[in-house]
Amino acid sequence: MAKMSNIMVLKQNEQPTISIRTKTSVDQLPQLIGESYGKMSIYLNELNETLSDVPFVAYHNMDMQNLDVEIGFPVANLLPGKGDIKAGSIPAGLIVFSMNRGPYSKTEPLYREMAKWIEKNGFEAIGTAYEYYYNDTSFLETELLTKIVMPVKKRI
Repeated sequence: MAKMSNIMVLKQNEQPTISIRTKTSVDQLPQLIGESYGKMSIYLNELNETLSDVPFVAYHNMDMQNLDVEIGFPVANLLPGKGDIKAGSIPAGLIVFSMNRGPYSKTEPLYREMAKWIEKNGFEAIGTAYEYYYNDTSFLETELLTKIVMPVKKRI
């Protein structure tokens, strides 16, 4: 498995989104992601809209038995919500990110490496971690490409 741990810091603009926020266990997450992406894709088709970037999952906690996740799509403009699909945004600000190539189950070492990098480089992690999925499970597990994003602020 090729490890890609080039960690970088960027300033990002606010990004409008549609998303479904729910709680689940890590075991149920893949099915839930698939169902949510399907539901949001149908909704975007109804509105004649498309994604403005790749799909994401925001992790509001890391409790593997009771994950608080937001499964979403970046969109070009603020769209109305519908049912459990909510309009929202990813906030502007400083982020630290890195790319992971390989199985989703093998991202934990990169999270640890990023946390060390953040500390070593005078930043503090704040807010919600995001994973952006550049391809899907129809690819070989070793070829899955995931961008991991952590919002940060400069330590004072």
